[in-house]
Amino acid sequence: MNDRLALLVAADRGITEGEVLRLALQHAVTELDGLGGAVHLCGPMSALRLVASTGLPPALVRNWEIVEQDSPAVPARAVRRSGRVWAPHRPAEADALDWPGTGLASVALHDADSPVGSLTVVTRATGEPTEEQWAFLTAVTAWAKERMEQAPPPARPARREEGAGRLRQALKAVEVGTWEWNIKTGELSWDDAAMAVYGTSPADFVPRVESWMKVVHPDDVPWTLAAAEKAIRDRGPFEAEYRVRRPDGSYGWTEARGRVELDSAGEPSRMIGTAWESTESRSVRNALSRALRHMSDGFLAADDDWRITFVNLKAEELLGSSEEELFGRVLWTLQSLRGIPGLEARCRKAAAGAAPTSFDLRMPDSGDCHHVRLVPVPDGVTLYFTDVTDRRKDEAERAAAERAAAERSARIAELTESLAKATTSRDVVEAVVHRVLPPFDATGLLVQAVEGDHTYIVGRSVGYPQAFLDEIDGRARVAADPIWDAISAGGPLFVSSAEEYAARFPEMAHHLATTGKQSWAFLPLTVSGISFGVCVISFDQPRRLTGEERTLLSAISGLVAQALERARLYDAEYTRSRALQRALLPQRLPELPSCTVAARYLSTEQGASVGGDWYDVIPLSAGRVALVIGDVMGHGLSEAVTMGRLRTAVHTLAGFELPPDEIMNHLNDIVGGLGEDSYATCLYALYDSTAGTCTFTRAGHPPPAIVRPDGMVHFPEDTPDPPLGAAEPPFNTVEVEVPDDSLLVLFTDGLVESSERDADRGMADLAQMLSHTDAEDLDALCSHIITGLLPDGQTTGDDIALLVTRVHALPSGRLASWPLPAIPQAAGMARRHVREQLARWGLDELTSTTELLASELVGNVVRHGRGPMRLRLLRDSELVCEVRDGSLTMPRIRHASETDEGGRGLQLIASLSQRWGTRYTRDGKCIWTAQQLPGDDASVLAPQPFDMDAIRPLGEEPGVR
Repeated sequence: MNDRLALLVAADRGITEGEVLRLALQHAVTELDGLGGAVHLCGPMSALRLVASTGLPPALVRNWEIVEQDSPAVPARAVRRSGRVWAPHRPAEADALDWPGTGLASVALHDADSPVGSLTVVTRATGEPTEEQWAFLTAVTAWAKERMEQAPPPARPARREEGAGRLRQALKAVEVGTWEWNIKTGELSWDDAAMAVYGTSPADFVPRVESWMKVVHPDDVPWTLAAAEKAIRDRGPFEAEYRVRRPDGSYGWTEARGRVELDSAGEPSRMIGTAWESTESRSVRNALSRALRHMSDGFLAADDDWRITFVNLKAEELLGSSEEELFGRVLWTLQSLRGIPGLEARCRKAAAGAAPTSFDLRMPDSGDCHHVRLVPVPDGVTLYFTDVTDRRKDEAERAAAERAAAERSARIAELTESLAKATTSRDVVEAVVHRVLPPFDATGLLVQAVEGDHTYIVGRSVGYPQAFLDEIDGRARVAADPIWDAISAGGPLFVSSAEEYAARFPEMAHHLATTGKQSWAFLPLTVSGISFGVCVISFDQPRRLTGEERTLLSAISGLVAQALERARLYDAEYTRSRALQRALLPQRLPELPSCTVAARYLSTEQGASVGGDWYDVIPLSAGRVALVIGDVMGHGLSEAVTMGRLRTAVHTLAGFELPPDEIMNHLNDIVGGLGEDSYATCLYALYDSTAGTCTFTRAGHPPPAIVRPDGMVHFPEDTPDPPLGAAEPPFNTVEVEVPDDSLLVLFTDGLVESSERDADRGMADLAQMLSHTDAEDLDALCSHIITGLLPDGQTTGDDIALLVTRVHALPSGRLASWPLPAIPQAAGMARRHVREQLARWGLDELTSTTELLASELVGNVVRHGRGPMRLRLLRDSELVCEVRDGSLTMPRIRHASETDEGGRGLQLIASLSQRWGTRYTRDGKCIWTAQQLPGDDASVLAPQPFDMDAIRPLGEEPGVR
């Protein structure tokens, strides 16, 4: 289709109107794979005249030679609709054309403001044309209308008659007929002479204007009808020379003249005139020669050898020579034309094509531009020179203005789109920088917002020195200040020169030398009648903006004001959201002997809503630490609240020393109770520095990356459970060995997954980075990971949480463990082990207290628990004493009455230790106590040592517990 249009465009300009219409029709029929087609043009009295057809037998289209515009025929319907018409064949419907098994597709031909005809294609029985085919028909009709306007009047063939025959032809009396046409009714009358001129017998004459339209040559119909319509519209004379069909089928030239008569209301009512057969008498040729000699455009004729045979006065003036000097000279050898490149090639190409052509020439001497129309004739060529210097200059200026206006409109459309997408005040100012300054050739931008009686700079300023910006940022209100004048007036303020600025604002005149600006537009930013700021656009040169430019800038300031007001609300909301986000995340990470940790959190750059990603490091008893990371799906305050609830719940549940899978069960219940649309992913990892193991459970979350000291990286393989809120307990638990000095890397999916990269690829990239890092500084490692996976250091899709942990196993020398029998004498055995071990560790200060704690813990197991029993001491950041047994019954502290024999043991333990607690083990439970090591700063007073000699072994004296 594009190739076919290109072929049409490549057709020579200046071909006759009939050739244009036939060429357009042939391509339309071919493109639609049609059977044939026809072209009609509008004539007088609401009639359509058939001017071209192809592919259809004459008998089939005879009824379409003249079609009334108000008839149901498809061509008439297309003209009435001024668009396209599709008519599938329905035998029950009557139409002027019988087209069984086919359809009719018709589009209107347009001039500047109304339809002038239609092009109709008889299609096969394949249904309505596609939208692409309709578009082709529309493009073809547009091309035809353009080329018809450029077509020359029909060239009359030269008549070559010899001797007496030519003389007789010249002397033959001219027969002139008269005609009268009623414009309102369409009635037409011819006298006998007119009948002869138009080759019609009185018996066959129908007194309608259609009779005249039928005998006119199809190629001459368009411009002849146009001349008649122009005469009626302008109330002027009608003049036309055209070919008419003779009774023998040939065509002869006829000339007609007429005038329009008006009725009492001043409206055209009829046209009367004369018609005669044209002849080439000497007087006519002489008159034509005189007209050509004195015509306002340059004209010359040349023979087949390109030698000048005729030149008029205007052409003599243009070429700088008289007729005598020019006669017989070859066209492109003339001094005035010799410097025009390509002139000979253009002329020869046009003559070889035997078709009129047009082109512009720039005269070398004067620089004037002339439009040349070259028309081949039987004995050579004719050239018309029209001075279009002023026209081309006006066209160039108009085109430049249109381009500038179009570019400006495009920029404004882009500005509107950019402002609609802008979220922050900086985004709004950036949109103005890129979309407003270039189309106005502005060099400076300054946006200031009002707060009380001060103005503050908003976003990025352009074209001003920093010293000037520092001076005006936060400046108080002063008199004769253009900023405050624009705000007070509530309308734009334009200053066209530095002199005008100094005269209006003398107190600010020193800014001229500082900024170097020469003209300004101060545009108040007003929303709901309140001006909250000013947008200042400045220029390096004096400039008086046109009324259109001022109106446009005022409209732009309204758009900027609305966008900036939204952005200011966003900025405030963004600040509050980020403060909430920071408050919900850990303010600082704990310093633990069992691990070294570093973390990063990056919020999404899309929107003001906070995200639901979080991380946590929770110290537990006996050298254990819980590493937690999670992601509440979605963004908003509700997601942030859910994140805060989950983080609090994790802290609480971890304090109960529950196993990871049980903690995940409780979290799943919490999220499930929030509603069907609440989901969260979570990874809970429990590192035990005494065993060198890490036990983790994950719900829909990426697995942790484990980096061994030798650089090997792996992600533990397990089957993840669904996210919290959609999972079904129990949760899978995986335990892996983690060598000392290994790295545990926990992260949310925003780090490894984006619209440009899937999760598998992201995790592979992360593993590649971790395997080649030797960073001892975990903060530097976090930065390295963020930079490597997010080159711009920002995320635009999802929040990112990253937690990197270097684990430290508890040295074997800091751990002691003994099995104990479940007998009353076990308490004494425990005291002995404690005394000996603390002596080896140099912790004699804690011996008496620790012996008492161990005795109470062992006694509790002997009385209430069951074996096997084990005592363990850990020297970490504090001294931990543990007693394990096989019972699942958890002790709880209670208030004992004065008559109770027991119930005071846990109270004693709570008072002697800094912390104590219980936890489940694989085969029972563990009760533990923790004491501050000597020399460490304690937040509570250390317990005083007890006199162990005053305490008897368990069972020797009642009431100890």
